[in-house]
Amino acid sequence: MRHGNKINHLGKKTGHRKAMLQNMACSLIEHKRISTTIAKAKTLRVFVEPILTKAKTDSTHSRRVVFSYLQNKEMVTELFREVAPKIANRAGGYTRIIRTGYRLGDNAEMCMIELVDFNELYNNDSAKKTTRRSRRGGAKKDETVAVEATETAVEEAVVVEETSAEAEAPVAEVVEEVTEEAAPEATTDEAPAADETENSEENA
Repeated sequence: MRHGNKINHLGKKTGHRKAMLQNMACSLIEHKRISTTIAKAKTLRVFVEPILTKAKTDSTHSRRVVFSYLQNKEMVTELFREVAPKIANRAGGYTRIIRTGYRLGDNAEMCMIELVDFNELYNNDSAKKTTRRSRRGGAKKDETVAVEATETAVEEAVVVEETSAEAEAPVAEVVEEVTEEAAPEATTDEAPAADETENSEENA
């Protein structure tokens, strides 16, 4: 019975459990995301988050303390060089657990544990910048904007019609003047022709 026992031993002896968590922490720091069971991920989160907090202060003492947990010089270097600057402004909660379903063999509940600051999909700034519309007067504003748009369109159409009518009026007047000037010339041209015909008939 495990009354009051808050530590999940994961069915392993102390040495085996510490070695497993140490390897999982190194894999998480290297790959920024690993897939495991829910029970192991929750235990790993308790193990690795104090290490990440310690890595935020870059000193010889901090590096020695972190190395005592990880036992891997390359991972200690990567933790202080790449991970620590990213999590510098975050006050805890460095990891995220995302459930991914159940394992096919033993039906164990699987998940993905990742470092929060290295997920670009969840930390997209454009998704956060969304405008929020209030329900108060939103429809009225839209209606007034639509009415104003229709009024301006009608006014523009009226102005266009007036300008086109003004442009057509001088053209009509010019056409009338041209026809009036051409008509007298035609009558004067026809009169001598008529005189010539009359003279030719008298001579005959």
